Amino acid sequence: MNNENCDLAARKCVPCQGGVAPIRGQRLAELLAKLDGDWQAVAEHHLLRTFTFRDFAGALAFVNRVGELAEREGHHPWIHFTWGKVTVELWTHKIGGLSENDFILAAKIDRMG
Repeated sequence: MNNENCDLAARKCVPCQGGVAPIRGQRLAELLAKLDGDWQAVAEHHLLRTFTFRDFAGALAFVNRVGELAEREGHHPWIHFTWGKVTVELWTHKIGGLSENDFILAAKIDRMG
């Protein structure tokens, strides 16, 4: 885990009110560098990471932990899972792209993975 990840993971998601531009360009690259290297920024729109597990039960347990975290943070990812694999997508719907909340939640998910 990147040491700077800890700074993001220690923060709390703040409800987005809209009216702000999505994070792009250099700022996106800076925040992405603070996460584990397996996260990808797709078209400067959303973050994507796939986690692998030994079996279906392990994947399901991870999905449940991410769901509990999302509820606590008030920021909800798209979660896709199947036998041994969970893919998480993050973006802020209200602004149609990435906000700091997405990077905060990704950093917290990194601690679980």
